[in-house]
Amino acid sequence: MSEEKQHEENHRDRPMTFMNMVILTGLIGGIFWSGLGYLAYIINLTEISPNVLLEPWALGSWKKGWLGTVISIVMIGVVSIVAALFYYAVLRRFPSMWVGICYGFILFLLVFIVLNPIFPGISPFYDLGRNTIITSICIYVLYGVFVGYSISYEEREMNYKKKKEAKV
Repeated sequence: MSEEKQHEENHRDRPMTFMNMVILTGLIGGIFWSGLGYLAYIINLTEISPNVLLEPWALGSWKKGWLGTVISIVMIGVVSIVAALFYYAVLRRFPSMWVGICYGFILFLLVFIVLNPIFPGISPFYDLGRNTIITSICIYVLYGVFVGYSISYEEREMNYKKKKEAKV
């Protein structure tokens, strides 16, 4: 077997590290759920577009077009990595779905109440419509469950494999 082929096989068989999985989960979760949020905006379930992320920092009308939407969704994915790393650091040992639900709800409160003044495109919380609030809560809660359950599941699997290897 050639040395190059052997190197490929060794590289291919190596599993992803837990930290890489957390980062990828955060990125994919942020992109997927903000994309779903944009879909909710298009069909008028919410009055908030992902583009509000660019409003305080970017100049020009491009941020309201398709390019601004794509950049905003990718930026939300990057910010979501930080949220996933926080979950990993603090909450990964709790295997309950309720922890993810609470985490998503806390993220909703953080964005819509605490960080609200930073985003001029988001009306004050008490001025938002009922559909916007309910849709946003649902998206954040589902995001929290996705990230939380993915990370907690991987933590349990890793601990199970360690215990299984220790017995052998």
